This record gives sequence, C-alpha cells and structure tokens, in this order.
Amino acid sequence: MPLSPKDIAKTWLTNISLFSRIVARRPLHKYQLPPARAIVDSVLHNRGREFAILFPRQSGKNETAAQVIAYLLNLFQKSPGSQIVMVSPTFKPQSQNAKRRLETTLANDWNRGSWRSREGYIVQLGEALAMFFSAEPGANVVGATANVLLLCDEAQHVSEAIWTERFTPMAASSNATIVYLGTAWTSRTLLAKMISYLRTLEDLDGVQRVFVVGPELVAQANPAYGSFVARQVAKHGRNHPMVKTQYFNETIDAEGGMFPPARRALMLGEHDRRLAPGAYAQYALLLDVAGEDEGAQDEADLLQLANPRRDSTALTVVEIDMATVADDLLRAPTYRVVDRKTWIGAKHAILHAQIRALALHWRARFLVADATGVGQGLVSFLEKSLPGITVIPFYFTGASKSQLGWDFLSVCDTGRFKDHASATGHQPSADFWQQLEHCQYEILPGPNKTMRWGVPDGTRDPASGELMHDDLILSAALCAVLDEQDFAAYSPAQVQPEAAPLEKRRRGKF
Repeated sequence: MPLSPKDIAKTWLTNISLFSRIVARRPLHKYQLPPARAIVDSVLHNRGREFAILFPRQSGKNETAAQVIAYLLNLFQKSPGSQIVMVSPTFKPQSQNAKRRLETTLANDWNRGSWRSREGYIVQLGEALAMFFSAEPGANVVGATANVLLLCDEAQHVSEAIWTERFTPMAASSNATIVYLGTAWTSRTLLAKMISYLRTLEDLDGVQRVFVVGPELVAQANPAYGSFVARQVAKHGRNHPMVKTQYFNETIDAEGGMFPPARRALMLGEHDRRLAPGAYAQYALLLDVAGEDEGAQDEADLLQLANPRRDSTALTVVEIDMATVADDLLRAPTYRVVDRKTWIGAKHAILHAQIRALALHWRARFLVADATGVGQGLVSFLEKSLPGITVIPFYFTGASKSQLGWDFLSVCDTGRFKDHASATGHQPSADFWQQLEHCQYEILPGPNKTMRWGVPDGTRDPASGELMHDDLILSAALCAVLDEQDFAAYSPAQVQPEAAPLEKRRRGKF
C-alpha cells in the first residue's frame, strides 16, 4: 500500500543512505545508491516503474536488494497488508540465501526483537511482509500479492513464461514497482529482453531505468575486487563467455560458432609438428574413443573400413610447457600439440596395442582418455598396461561435456593451447582445423549454464561432401582436464631436470 505524501514527510530517516549507515550499519557503496534511491522513489510516490540492475558477480547486488527491502519494511510496518515479493530461480539455496540476507540486515539495534520469520519463506516486521518465492515450475505461489515491491533476482535464469504468468500479475492491484536484478548472460533471457524494453522507455522520457555497474566502479570502492577480476581475466581470458558476462556485463549470443577466427588465431602456435619426444620435455596423450567395428581384423581391414560416416578414435599428443605455471595469475601449463592420429572402425584390441606403444614412445606422463560406454574397457586395459603413466578416465555426460567446453575455452582464450604451425600434408591436423570452423554451441536456459557444443549432425565437408565429426576437437579439449593436476607443486626445473634418468622421466617421477 503506498504511503501518502503526509506519511512520507513524517517518516523517520526517509533517506536510504542514512538507513544503511545509521540503522543497518552496513553502508552501501556509492555505486549501489543510485539504483536503491530510484527504487525507493518509485515505491514511495507510486510511480509503478520497472528497473533493471546489472552488477558484476559478487559485487553487492543482493546486499542492495536486502537493504531496500529492509528499509521499505520499516516504512510500511504500520500499513496493514503491505507486501514485498522477491523471486529467485530456485528456492534452495537462492530464495533461502536472500531471506537470510534480509534477516542479517534487520539484526540491528533499531529492529531487533520487532521482526520474525514465518513459515520458512516470510519475514514480517509489524504489519509488513517480505515473501521469498522460487520460479521453479512446481513452486506454489498462488494468492500472493506484491503491492509494495516485486523483485526478480537472477532474472537471467528465470523463465520468461513463468514470470509473466505467475508473478507479473502480483503487482497489478497497486501498480507496484518491479525490479529485475542479475548479471548479463545471453540475449534470449528475460533480463536481456527487459533491458532492451526499458532502454526504449529511457529514450522516450529520459528517466533512468537501467543501472549497469562495471568492475572498475566496484574496484574503486573495493580494490581487492579489482585484483580478483584481474585474476579471472588472466585465468580464463578477457573474451571467455563467463568473464564477459559475469564481470563485464556483456551479453553473449545464445548460440553460434564456438571457435570464431579470433579464437582460432590464438590457438595456432609457431612450433613444428614432431614425430619423436624431446630430450627433457614431458607429454600427455588425449584420447577420444569411438565405437569399434567388429569386422576389423588387422590394418588392411581398417583401410577397407574407412567409412566417412563413422566417427573415429582420435589421439592428440601435447607437450606440457610448464613455463606458465610460474605465472602468478595463470598457474597452469601451456599445451603444445605435437602430433595427432586417428583410427576409423578399429577394434579395441588393436587400439590398445597401438596407444600403449605411442604412450611409451612419447614417454607420456599422462593419458586422459574417454571412458564413456565402450571406451571404459579400453581405458581399463590401458591403466593395467601403463603402470608408470597417470591414466585419467573422463566420462562424457551432458554436464561434463558442458564443463569441458567452458574449461577448454579458458585454455584457448589464455593462449595456453597451441597447435603446431602447419597442417600441410597431415590429414588429421587439417581435419581438426576444419572441425573447429564448423563447431557450434548452444547455451541452454537456466542457472546451470549448460552448453551443448560440437559439429552439428549432418554437417558435410564443403569440398568433398563427406560427413564431418568433432572427434579431434573432443580429443584436444581433454587437455583442460590436465589443469586439475597439481602442477603448481613443481617448478619448471623440477619437472624438466637435465640429469633426470630416462626411466624416472618415463614414469613421471621427479
């Protein structure tokens, strides 16, 4: 219920800045105050405006919302029926976290003992209520109203259909103010669409409705935050989708080419392809396993079974360059591709023998291998036959492949994946670059940030007309799994000692 101008004039501390400093004793930063003041002004004067607020991740967006809610509860505590509704993508933990943050704000000398928590989702101060709901499909929100304020937190992950059907009508009876909070994500989200709409209104009447805070403003108030963002840029790359959206408020497309020309340029190294290991370098083998063809008996059969419709088993050999481990920001190796090999329709008995021989030939320290489905047996045999090599099984699921894609982009965008300089005369490497050019991604709606990626089924080589796959990309992407190893425990001198005996180098014991 809106307060009358007379009520507002009589209200104590009608300035939210004073409330945050004197009552809550949790002063808002300068960049938090403009959107907070705009929301309060719209509520108190019953303007019924809508606002969008974009803050970088972990920079105080939810603290701003909690203080606005606490402030309004204080103002409306003597107005029966006053209700504020805050919606999050999930109840546990997001709505629960928002409720706890409000309770922490109200745990001040002025409000202590005056408010109470009810029914697991309500905070009550006097006659005023703040209710916390989720936008999950099965959530029960029937009967609630938001006659003071309606907020949508993490609006980039809330279904537009659910929001429109279940929550927007809550503000209708009083023309209540509506606020969309979040961080940038794709151009298809509820948050992105509302920002576009509100920008149009801003152009018409000049009233600011979209508040975007960049990391540089946050860093001015909190230098430690600036250092943190700098580390994320160094770790993942400035153009990594997570860095662009979570810290720089830059919306990305929900689908498109995963390896555009600028990214492919970063992936091309200056070193030559190699057929044998260097004296002191260390290597890893990255294996993506295809199904076997039971008709294959030997190498001659493999040549006859070279069916372009069939996926291939792909092996990428990378040299692990430890120089970047010493970088205080990167703290991870660089992976230099030195060779590739593919098998089409190979029986796993043949694959086992050849991969084992290659692992010993390259004195591999690691073998990261696809252990999904039929690959599980092959990887189990390799673990037994390569006791001196660390074999790391990788199981492809929708979630694990999504994370592998994000992680591989981090490796690429920080310049830590480098292919050999020329693919001329080497068909697997030429195929790898062609697969990169045709690899697509799609980001699914929702808070999990799930990415589907790969060469779309049915894609054909423009020159030959043959079907294309993404086996070589998947093989290369497995280098990102190596980032999970504790390379920081070793200095470059320790992992590449001049006098290390051959057998110790082979077994990865330094």
